[in-house]
Amino acid sequence: NRNPIRLLLHLPVPWVFVLGYLLGVALEHFWPLDAIDQLAYFQFVGGVVLGIGVAIAGWGLLTFRIARTTTVPGEASSRMVTWGPYRYTRNPMYVGLTIAYLGEALLLHQLWPIVVLPLAIAYVNWVVIPLEESKLQEAFGDDYVQYQARVRRWV
Repeated sequence: NRNPIRLLLHLPVPWVFVLGYLLGVALEHFWPLDAIDQLAYFQFVGGVVLGIGVAIAGWGLLTFRIARTTTVPGEASSRMVTWGPYRYTRNPMYVGLTIAYLGEALLLHQLWPIVVLPLAIAYVNWVVIPLEESKLQEAFGDDYVQYQARVRRWV
């Protein structure tokens, strides 16, 4: 008896955001929402927000690569990473993906993907992150608990 939500853990987290966005694009195609004005302002802001999100997610990924530890949810980490962006958030890659997702929606003037975004965030927040946190607490014990007390899950 396998939990279908847990089966989704085999899907890399960036794909959770991609699939959520594609669902929003499909909804946009069938039921367009014209709430985002077609002004160049939105494209500029969207591009900046997208760039910030990519930079944050990339910084988090690069920090993990330098530490030579896994980025795969549910895999045992070889090292607890608390420097770089991990001083400010325990999940900079997820924060960056969320910001990049919003930037893309603004850039492309799409509202439905923004409406769908809370579903991706909810899945990551209540399924993926708790699994990761339990593995980290298992591996690093009180050091991880102290880190959790110092640094917020998101921002």
